[in-house]
Amino acid sequence: MKLCTLSTGDVAYKYYKSIVIVFDQPRKVLGTSVYNGGYHENLTGVFNHDCNPGAGMSFEMRAPTYEEHMRLVAQEIGLDPETVSGMGTAASMENVSIQSKSYESLIVTALVTGGVEVNGGRAGDPATYFQPNTKSSYQKPGTINIMLIIDADMPPGTLARALVTCTEAKTAALQELMAGSNYSNGLATGSGTDQTMIIANPNSSLYVEDAGKHDKLGELIGCVVKDAVKEALRRQADLSTEKQHSVLQRIKRFGIKEETLWQDYKTDHTDAMIKAKFLERLHVIEQNDQLVTYTSLYVHLLDQLLWELLSGEEVMDGGNEILSLAASKFGSLCPIIDKPDLASCLRAWQTLLLNIIKVGEAYGK
Repeated sequence: MKLCTLSTGDVAYKYYKSIVIVFDQPRKVLGTSVYNGGYHENLTGVFNHDCNPGAGMSFEMRAPTYEEHMRLVAQEIGLDPETVSGMGTAASMENVSIQSKSYESLIVTALVTGGVEVNGGRAGDPATYFQPNTKSSYQKPGTINIMLIIDADMPPGTLARALVTCTEAKTAALQELMAGSNYSNGLATGSGTDQTMIIANPNSSLYVEDAGKHDKLGELIGCVVKDAVKEALRRQADLSTEKQHSVLQRIKRFGIKEETLWQDYKTDHTDAMIKAKFLERLHVIEQNDQLVTYTSLYVHLLDQLLWELLSGEEVMDGGNEILSLAASKFGSLCPIIDKPDLASCLRAWQTLLLNIIKVGEAYGK
């Protein structure tokens, strides 16, 4: 089915679990895919393909390498595998976000699919493999996949700068959602398998040479990509500002979760309430506006401790003040951070949550 007609005149189609953009005329394309990626001026189209075989089933390649697998996909969806470039993903094409912004005659459009709930990570997190000098069969489908269409001509270097600005915008969207890494205590800057394609129109009468943050093109890229990434994450994984208004969502990247709270409570209380009752109380208090606010402030202190912007002693002093305010609000016992380190800070906050739960449901309403 026809998804949309772009300002370049190219048509985007959605079929066979894929979104395909067929070029009406030659385009300049810069892509990060291992399948016909890099810089090209002779492609006839690009595509984004959902490789997810279904719930509970793992992705399996149909060829020895990911590149060969994608060639088979291109053939299957009726494209010339030699003149197209493609990205794979585990995200559904049904959840694509299409956003467009313009300034005078300049039009920028983003088509984004993605999620970070499983594969979200922070640049510098521990890696999982190293395979130099081999064609890897370990390559995974992308998670946040971006097709960015710029209806203007530009030199190859400007396409590269547009790719940088696009990546910065994706990271800004994740920061504004406070999306956590699955591999460290940090905020996610993307996923481990994100892919991007930047497409420019060499037939346009508009010629630009800058795509940085001081240029109007850079501004449009930043705005359109941020909007599209946020909407795609909301559609695919229900990652939204509303969902993030939660104590557990704010602090889970530090290892404080439903199960860790329950296990700690059960260990310290021989007459513990049943798990269902415990979780009921937890879900009431963790949505409390003031407790979400206190948790956000506390977590930001922990981030600044990890970034070495505040000393352990400064974080301990500030953290104890927030603990006191929160305990007073809910009428619970107030734990104390007894050492200027991350482990002591986390232990104190987990104890506070358990103390609030023990006070009773009324304080969470």
